[in-house]
Amino acid sequence: MNRPRLIAVILILLFAAGVAGGQGVGTNAPEPGAFSARANNCASQRSVLVNFVVRGRDRLRVRDVPIWQLPGSQAFFFVSGMTIDADGAPDAYGPDDTGLDELTNAGGPTHWDGIITDRDGNPLIQGEDDPFPGYYISCTSLADRTKGFTDPTRYVDASKIPYIVLPNDLAERGGARLGDFAVVMNLRDGKLSYAIYADIGTMGEGSIALADNLGIWSDARRGGESDGILYLVFPGSGNLQPRTIDEIQSEAEKLLHDWGGIEKLASCVETKVVVNPIEGREGNVHGCGPPDQPVGSQRARTDGERPDESGTQPLGMRNVDCMVPSVEPSLSD
Repeated sequence: MNRPRLIAVILILLFAAGVAGGQGVGTNAPEPGAFSARANNCASQRSVLVNFVVRGRDRLRVRDVPIWQLPGSQAFFFVSGMTIDADGAPDAYGPDDTGLDELTNAGGPTHWDGIITDRDGNPLIQGEDDPFPGYYISCTSLADRTKGFTDPTRYVDASKIPYIVLPNDLAERGGARLGDFAVVMNLRDGKLSYAIYADIGTMGEGSIALADNLGIWSDARRGGESDGILYLVFPGSGNLQPRTIDEIQSEAEKLLHDWGGIEKLASCVETKVVVNPIEGREGNVHGCGPPDQPVGSQRARTDGERPDESGTQPLGMRNVDCMVPSVEPSLSD
């Protein structure tokens, strides 16, 4: 083979190798982000921890929600909708159904679970020195036990603190405890918020403040999102105590960074995600008003949820801290 023909063959082979490797002629590296995107594609690495079965009022299967984990990580994540939780806000529930949320979502005379009661099961009402006199005292499962049981500020205020709600079975299976941190992303636009696990309840539920951060209609009666919300939970990351917004942001931001960052989070679902370049800047994203077709609260407490086929737990036990104990707690309980 003569020299010109040999050179031509070599060039053709180099061109073919470059195309196969994702490189163009005259470049020494792949396209920007090509390898990083491949490395961050956690959707191909994830494994199912459990398939969580969501059931309706008729006890029939509504849908399965896969709960995923990555190799070498205790964090778990899933995609669901978001119903809006007002629990913990001092104006969440009123005797005449005048609160942020419908009174039926706090339970009923035979079983209140969103407001605290006396030993006879009668709801307690805020006094003149409380934030909203005449309203019920709304509670969350996570509480500041240095404060009195009837102090409305003992509980995590849904209107101020971005928090998530988990079914008790799912939390136990994943190893999550009240007070652990989470990251939540709206897959429709890439908006992200840091959050704390503060209440036991149904699958796919978040506080008013969390919805505001994610650009979701945060009306507890009519707002919410039917799907497309990604939840990432870090088991064992908290201290079983309520935290300030600054603490939630700083702790969860570090956890997300160590886990792989926002790009990795966005790659964990097989859905096109628009990533908000302002990573985790809470408080700068507000609700955009009601959608054309409201999703609805969908927070009926009779809905049952359970993982796999291990048995039914209708989750009437949410907010286990919301009934006056047999012995009145002191400020250091």
